Amino acid sequence: MASLNVGNLGEYLREQRRNAQLSLRQLADAAGVSNPYLSQIERGLRKPSAEVLQQVAKALRISAETLYVRAGILDAERDRDEVETRAVILADPSLNERQKQVLLQIYESFRKENGFGGEGPVRPEESEGTEAQPSDTPVGGTRTDDGSDAGPRRTAG
Repeated sequence: MASLNVGNLGEYLREQRRNAQLSLRQLADAAGVSNPYLSQIERGLRKPSAEVLQQVAKALRISAETLYVRAGILDAERDRDEVETRAVILADPSLNERQKQVLLQIYESFRKENGFGGEGPVRPEESEGTEAQPSDTPVGGTRTDDGSDAGPRRTAG
């Protein structure tokens, strides 16, 4: 049986809980788990199930995938950068929820444009009217053969 680094998970959960300015009891109530059980997870004494991690992630408003990776449930090698980027965006206290969702949509659109798949479809209610459509020609200018901007056209006069 593979040994999991649940201590690292516990430290991460404690950090996220403190960033969210929640007490252990408040997070336990929000996640629907007991206060002693959550305390044991944070101290690295218990290995939580995927379901418990999902409840805790939802209560903390962070990515469940990040917790799965930290708990050793998901393979971290494949999409580590994407998971970490999403987690950082979702954990940023200076952004509101709408800003976080828009930023994640932009990030996902760039990944798709560059040939990388996403973690899942964007929910329709999150994407209405938020995607910027790239233009083939910059406003007031043209593109050169290599795709760079040639700048605005000047007229003689």
